[in-house]
Amino acid sequence: MTEIYQLSDEELVKGFISGNQKCFEILVERHKQKVFSYIYLMVKRQELAEDIFQESFLKVHCSIMQGRYAESGKFTSWVMRIAHNLIIDHFRKQKHLPMVYNEDYPNDIFNNQKLTDSSIEERMVHDEVLKDVAVLVEQLPESQREVVKMRHYMGLSFKEIAEETNVSINTALGRMRYALINLRKMMEEKDITLSIPQ
Repeated sequence: MTEIYQLSDEELVKGFISGNQKCFEILVERHKQKVFSYIYLMVKRQELAEDIFQESFLKVHCSIMQGRYAESGKFTSWVMRIAHNLIIDHFRKQKHLPMVYNEDYPNDIFNNQKLTDSSIEERMVHDEVLKDVAVLVEQLPESQREVVKMRHYMGLSFKEIAEETNVSINTALGRMRYALINLRKMMEEKDITLSIPQ
C-alpha cells in the first residue's frame, strides 16, 4: 500500500482512470493544502472556500472520468486553473470585486525590511499600511491584480503564473511591473508610504 503513495500525479490519474478510487483520494490529499490556501486567500471566507474547493475537485473528478484530462505533467497547474476559474465565476455572479485582504496582506510586496519591526506602535502602523496597500491592489486591472495575488499570496514563480494564466513569462512579468507602477502611483496620489517613522 505504501508504494501507491510514491506514484507521480500522472500515475495516480492513470490508476484512477483504471478504477482505483484510492488514487484519486491520494491526489486530493496531496494537493488540498495548496489548492485550499489559494482559494481561501482569494475569497477570505472559510465556508465559501470549502464550497469552491469541493466544487474544484468534483470538476477534476468528472473531467478525468470523461476523458478530458490532457495536461500530462501539469496536474497541479490544471487543478489550480480549475479552482481559479471557479473563483472568477463566483465573483462574476456576485458582480463585485473580491473582498479586501486587510491585515493578512503579505509584507514582502516591496521587500521592505522596516515592515518586520515588532513593537506594538510599529505593528499598528504596519497593519494600517498593509490595509491601505490591500485596498489599492483591489483597484488594479484584473490581469495585474491576478499576478500580484498569485505571486505574493500563493508564492508562485513567474513560470508557474504564466502557466496558470496561459500567457508567456514576459507577459506575466510585464503585468507585475505595471501593477507595481500603478500601485506606486496610487500610493503617491493618496500619500501612502511604506516607510515606518523612526
